[in-house]
Amino acid sequence: MDGKKKGHSYRVRQEENPGNRFDSVKVEWEDGVELPQAIKVHKEIARSIVSENDSPDIPFRYSVNPYRGCAHACAYCYARPSHEYLGLGAGTDFETQIYAKMNAAELLRKKLSSRNWIREPITFSGVTDCYQPAESRLKLTRACLEACLEFKNPVSLITKSTLVLRDLDLLTQLDREAGVGVVLSIPFADDATARLIEPFAAPPELRFRALERLSRAGLRTGISLGPVIPGLNDSDIPALLSRAKECGASFAFYVMLRLPGSVREVFLERIKKHLPEKAGKIEHHIREVRGGELYRTGFGDRMSGTGTMADMVDKLFRIHARKVGLDTGERMGDLAARGSAGASLATMRPVDRVSDTGRPALPTRVDYSMGRGKAESANASKGPKAPKAVDQAQLDLFAP
Repeated sequence: MDGKKKGHSYRVRQEENPGNRFDSVKVEWEDGVELPQAIKVHKEIARSIVSENDSPDIPFRYSVNPYRGCAHACAYCYARPSHEYLGLGAGTDFETQIYAKMNAAELLRKKLSSRNWIREPITFSGVTDCYQPAESRLKLTRACLEACLEFKNPVSLITKSTLVLRDLDLLTQLDREAGVGVVLSIPFADDATARLIEPFAAPPELRFRALERLSRAGLRTGISLGPVIPGLNDSDIPALLSRAKECGASFAFYVMLRLPGSVREVFLERIKKHLPEKAGKIEHHIREVRGGELYRTGFGDRMSGTGTMADMVDKLFRIHARKVGLDTGERMGDLAARGSAGASLATMRPVDRVSDTGRPALPTRVDYSMGRGKAESANASKGPKAPKAVDQAQLDLFAP
């Protein structure tokens, strides 16, 4: 790669065959799917890499996002509007114009070595997938994990990619030193539907195999049923939970579909194109869990929805999670996500805590829970808050 160029087109995997004029824009990468066009990767030097989140219904405080944009092209991705700050579109541009923070590991080491840092867990990633195709070459996520290992800082990962297995050696070592939790995001039970909605992510079966390997390696693993799209994949919940348990997962959580800003147009266009016979039903059910709207921004509601159908989804999830033996925490939308347990999350030093296995323990129960109760108490107690200066490299995409 030419470091002097701001961006360049590249193929995730180089072919050894002579060029084929009939196959000039397709390439298969490690997740077993073909990318339909060249991806343009823009190298950038970020000003910061650790984002601090104070949203009361998000379960983590700190996150690292080595990339902006995501080639997985999930129709529902709530991060899509971030590309509009770059003068790009939330549709194809978000999927093909990828920004890589080349100094991510350097910035992270600087943060971890700060006197003010108390070794809180860091989530990779809160916005776009840290193991998307560009990572197979750039290895920014791996470099950041090496920094966490150096400083013995606990980590949680969430991804849709089997590329996470590349770093299994590093993750197991980091787990022994500080603690690691890995979540595979698998919202669809069948490959065909998944391909329509999240076309360039690994097929569900490959994600489950990755989950099994991670579990066998002794890592704490879980499944995210995110997002639940009412009228489309809510019926997949029992099968997904059962399969996750078979693959060694110990916990599960879900997030109701969120359609902020321009994500609505991208998502609705996708389902109308690929699922025309179901599109009307899906939109109707989305409005049903959002009080007649396509999206509501209120803390507590936005992650779980409200009304009869939202309650049915929650009961279906909890009954089957309990049946197969997966931990779930509290209902998203009702839990004080950073209540009494969460308060300790802000002050604890995870490397000083030891689990019954003799290794440092990650925080429990509050890791992947989201809630309404804390939002209400926080809004009542905090009072007016001075606005922050906006760092365009670290947008708060969880803001309503």
